Amino acid sequence: MKTRDFKTKLYKQMAKVTKALSNPNRLEILDLLAQGAVPVEYIAEHTNQPVANVSQHLQVLKKSGLVTTERKGKYQYYRLSGKDSYDAWCKLRKFGLSQNKVLSKMLDDFRDQKQSLEIISTEDLIKKMKKKEVILIDVRPEAEYEQGHIRDAISMPQKTLKQHAGSLSKETNIVAYCRGPLCLMADEAVSKLTEMGYKALRLENGYPDWEAKGLPVEIKQT
Repeated sequence: MKTRDFKTKLYKQMAKVTKALSNPNRLEILDLLAQGAVPVEYIAEHTNQPVANVSQHLQVLKKSGLVTTERKGKYQYYRLSGKDSYDAWCKLRKFGLSQNKVLSKMLDDFRDQKQSLEIISTEDLIKKMKKKEVILIDVRPEAEYEQGHIRDAISMPQKTLKQHAGSLSKETNIVAYCRGPLCLMADEAVSKLTEMGYKALRLENGYPDWEAKGLPVEIKQT
């Protein structure tokens, strides 16, 4: 094979990855799959997309090497193909936030609307957890919490937060986290808790970011 033909072939393979990352629906799917392996129906429900559309997006992601599958019983589960896939998503997300002023402004404006919304860094949370100065809540759906969560976090899904908030102390700071910096469930949770008289903060990142740093987690054994 000629050198030029070989180079063209290489770039075509690379283009499969960039094409897979060029669709906003597929990026949302990657963000969800970073939480753990789930079936197509779960992805469709939690991204508000038809199952048929999600299946098509998953095939593109699979062909690019970003996603892989495994069978559990009668269901096919999808997951990120490995650490490299997660790293690619994180770097793209970080680059987008640093270079895209519209994206950054959208997030800032949204959080400005949520009065009293405070963000706590991972480092500060670790210090406060050691001193038992905070209550940490995971506001993702329970199924995601069960797959893996930050050690000592309490499962309190954002959709049912008001029903269970009574078990929390109003004398202790509450830190909420969800899927990551682009996930808004933690923002909504902090806003609700603040309105109810709690002292609440949002963790800057999410569960996958915490796990990627090698910090203490509890993972479901399969």
